[in-house]
Amino acid sequence: MRVFVLLMAAGACLLLFLAGKRMLRSRRRRQLTAAPFPPAWDAILEKNVTLYRHLPDALREQLRGAIRIFLDEKRFEGLGGLELTDEIKVTIAAQACLLLLNRENRNYPGLTSILVYPSAYVAEETAHIGGGVYVEGPVVRLGESWKHGSVVLAWDNVKQSALNPEDGHNVVIHEFAHQLDQEDGLADGAPILEKQSGYAVWAEIMNEEYERLQEVSEHNGKSIMDEYGATDPAEFFAVATETFFEKPHQLKKQSPYLYEELKEFYNIDPVEWFKETP
Repeated sequence: MRVFVLLMAAGACLLLFLAGKRMLRSRRRRQLTAAPFPPAWDAILEKNVTLYRHLPDALREQLRGAIRIFLDEKRFEGLGGLELTDEIKVTIAAQACLLLLNRENRNYPGLTSILVYPSAYVAEETAHIGGGVYVEGPVVRLGESWKHGSVVLAWDNVKQSALNPEDGHNVVIHEFAHQLDQEDGLADGAPILEKQSGYAVWAEIMNEEYERLQEVSEHNGKSIMDEYGATDPAEFFAVATETFFEKPHQLKKQSPYLYEELKEFYNIDPVEWFKETP
């Protein structure tokens, strides 16, 4: 009986600790979003992040608050001799936080650090080539998302893709879409949805569009989505997210059901941000 009482007391203390921690974090976040946004950071966004210039005023304000929270809670580390600057951190944070707009700002709970190389870097990779055979070797990468703790990025590609929002390629958006996908512990192209009932429709639409992209890729056809999305469901979700933010009009025309599913998930409509090009 005494042991049971001690366990109950320990459990109560733990619950109180966690509740207090959440309360302090919420207070800290309110303070951060209420504080004036540094003019130097706004200048960085205007210069480096073309999507920022297209955002409606309300979303720009929301993004500024999300950036402040992101930079307060995440650790940046420069690798390969890269010296970190506000330009690097703010440019990356802005693109990562685009995926959080109009949604509950969980601020990538599994992420602790962003590792930044000056340019493309070499990493070891184990690849399955079929028949139970795996090969290991070095590969050149522009970014990667780890299930536990970190996102790795190449700064020169980050900056280039931020300036060109209509090519369908954005390494930050791609890797942070993986972070959303991995929040439930799995990299399977199915992030945590607001409603449990939404998974059936999500799976149906994503599988159909994934198989469609695979077929296009196998027959050397054309798609507005990068064929890298045909690699597996996780990469499809990341590539679809890039396309949703960077080529919204084209995606809506080519794959209206996919566009609507992503629109509901991200709770924004990028079509409204851009004038349609002929």
